[in-house]
Amino acid sequence: MKVISSGHSFAYEMSCLTMLFFPGRKVALADELPESDYVYTQLTEHKDTIELIVQVNLSGTQYQDRETLEGGTTQWDCQRALGVLVYKLLSRITGRHPQWGILTGIRPVKLIQRRVDEGMPEEEIRRYFQQECLVSPEKMDLAMATQKMEHQILSRSTPDSFSLYISIPFCPSRCSYCSFVSHSIEKTFRLIDPYVDALCREIDLTAHLAKELGLTLRTVYFGGGTPTAISAEQLGRLTRQVAGSFDLSQVWEYTIEAGRPDTITREKLQVIAQAGVSRISINPQTFNDSVLEYVGRKHTSQDTCRVYEMARDMGFANINMDLIAGLPTDTREGFEHSIQEVLRLAPENVTVHTLSVKRAADLAACSMDQLAQQAENVTYMVDYAGRALTGSGYGPYYLYRQKNTLDNLENTGYCKPGFEGLYNVYIMDETHTILACGAGAVTKLRQPGGKQIERVFNYKFPYEYLSKFDEIVKRKEQVKDFYERFPIR
Repeated sequence: MKVISSGHSFAYEMSCLTMLFFPGRKVALADELPESDYVYTQLTEHKDTIELIVQVNLSGTQYQDRETLEGGTTQWDCQRALGVLVYKLLSRITGRHPQWGILTGIRPVKLIQRRVDEGMPEEEIRRYFQQECLVSPEKMDLAMATQKMEHQILSRSTPDSFSLYISIPFCPSRCSYCSFVSHSIEKTFRLIDPYVDALCREIDLTAHLAKELGLTLRTVYFGGGTPTAISAEQLGRLTRQVAGSFDLSQVWEYTIEAGRPDTITREKLQVIAQAGVSRISINPQTFNDSVLEYVGRKHTSQDTCRVYEMARDMGFANINMDLIAGLPTDTREGFEHSIQEVLRLAPENVTVHTLSVKRAADLAACSMDQLAQQAENVTYMVDYAGRALTGSGYGPYYLYRQKNTLDNLENTGYCKPGFEGLYNVYIMDETHTILACGAGAVTKLRQPGGKQIERVFNYKFPYEYLSKFDEIVKRKEQVKDFYERFPIR
């Protein structure tokens, strides 16, 4: 499917919108009308009016719609109106009605927060997004509830606040849906010890920078990969380095993604507990063993339950569990079973992800028919999860979307009252600086009290991280330069 644009600069947005209606199909920008399927959008400015035209060619049949706007209409309103025209025409053609309407960005709640900050009444916000952006009433309810929870968390952050991210880019095996920079332990075993050595050095360097700049650490997050894929001794070295380098006395939350049940042992949980970690993740993704096997997970649902009970017995009182809606071969009934199993276990925090098919993931090779079928199921799955979790006392506290999610649906974090995952909100909202250490980690610098955001990238792969570590040390100077330009006041 080709997307062609004329007379406007919204080509990327129009291509993202087109993708929603053709799951599994490659959608690409083009300069000329092809003989094959295409979506063509045109904006023409006349003396007193602006003319919008959308033309679709699908399997040899052409469809067209148009609209006329008043002259002087803002660029955003032109983009919105053109998006609505595309959405409505493709809805008529395909019979699909994506619930987020024309909103294709990863942070829909941020759009709502912006209008709250401007003083717009709630009813007017709802009317705008439902009528002007075609967002469904159900998604508006979810977004408004999430915004209220997020706002409480965001208001805690101060100009000197920052979070620390530690990257452990190793896994026992690679899941077929994964596109993250993570590496099989079997293939990279020899790199892990030197990687931990270098990471400890970077953690210490980062701590000195934070102290020099007068920053206050609020949340710590070990992510991956799978942090518990490394040994208990290696994990202990890292947690001791964090404790020895940083002042943890004002930390609100300390999370380690224990992640895959097949990597979790009592010894590793003891290391995590001794480090003062307040929150862990034990991620089943699904409680259907055949689905786990299909996507390359090396554990069973029974392993998940066993490890979860072990963590409870050891005193862990804040556990997150992740599920993925739309995994290949999963069914509506199978996903319902997964949700019911999670509710039976009753973790404090549940994150429901919508499957995102990335080009770097093995699942990108799935057929269009397979993806289209799961796109039909995934809306039911995500809606069912929301109803079941909120009906059991969980509330949504953060929400975001990745590119290429089935049916343009969201990832939502639900929690019991008082168990919100703070780091998740801060990283997604870009509330304050995130100082990141390790391969593939991205430091995100946020201007204190302002809107300027800059990024400092580490090398993606462990072997690059090790061989070019001196360059990573040099890049860390950008943190100091940033705060010299934008000091804490």
